[in-house]
Formats: sequence, structure tokens, C-alpha cells
Amino acid sequence: TSVPQVAKQILVSDQDRHVIAFGCDGFGATATTTQGNGIQDPLLIRFSSQENPVDWFPTATNTAGDLRLGGGSTFVQAVETKQQILVFTDKTLHSMRFIGPPFTFGLQELSKNITIMGPKAAVAVDDVVFWIGQDAFYIYSNGQTQQMPCTVKDKVFLDINTEQLEKIYGSVNTDFN
Repeated sequence: TSVPQVAKQILVSDQDRHVIAFGCDGFGATATTTQGNGIQDPLLIRFSSQENPVDWFPTATNTAGDLRLGGGSTFVQAVETKQQILVFTDKTLHSMRFIGPPFTFGLQELSKNITIMGPKAAVAVDDVVFWIGQDAFYIYSNGQTQQMPCTVKDKVFLDINTEQLEKIYGSVNTDFN
């Protein structure tokens, strides 16, 4: 019921087995409507009932629901770590954690005034997340966001084609830890 029709990213939470839609459309008009309302909200997060990828309308007997990000103007990327899901907007970083009924998930803003290059610019390694911002490289570790020191920062960011930000990817290079 009320399955999202549009979303910027879909993720299955490994820890609690919910399907989560980020930057998606709202609920359908009634509990029996099969589709969402089709109007995309760039800050809306919706999640299906636990272990049920087709039940998205919240009721007293399921764990489906929604949250709205309080910072930034649009969702960019979500990255799952062992402890939480980090949710990036164009200007903020949030932690999304499973807290159980009746609220299912909780959101906490971790950092303001951060940037991220695009929807694939962050990568998780265990509980540490690295990402490419629009002017620096960042790391989130032990509850803190920091800029990473980089000797080639000027070479990277002064000559980047800002029309192609969707093609920027962060990835893990295990050969160099």
C-alpha cells in the first residue's frame, strides 16, 4: 500500500530490514491506495513496514512511516554504516537510526555547512564515511565531521567541471587502506 512512485535513492537497511526511500513522494490518499501521491518532496524519507517491501502506509500494526529532513534544500545521498545510516543533503549531514516502535527511526543533525559533490560521492568503510565535498575531502568518524588534509586539493577542485558533478564517485581502495 502507498508504495513510493518517485525517489532519489532506495536503500534496504541491513540491521532492521526496512526498505527506505529518500527524496520521494508522499503517502497515497487512503490506507488502501496502492501508490504514493506522485509529488516528489526532496527532503522526505519514507520506509516500508519491517520485512514487508510493499506495505508503506503507516498503521497501528506495522512499522511503516516517514521523516522529513530539517536542514538543506534537497537530499543528495544516504550511506549505511554498521551503526547508522548517514543522510546527506546539499548543506547538512544527518544520522538516521532504528529506534523501534512507535517511531521506528530517529533523525539527528550531525553537521551543518558541509557539501557533497553528488549522489555517489560518499563511501563507508565500517563506521567511517569518506566523501568528496565541493571544495574539500571530508571524513565522518567517532561522531565528528572533519576536513581531510590533502596536498592535491587545489589541483582537484580548481579544475573540476561543475556541469558533470553527477559523475563523481567515491570508492574504497583496499590496497592503500
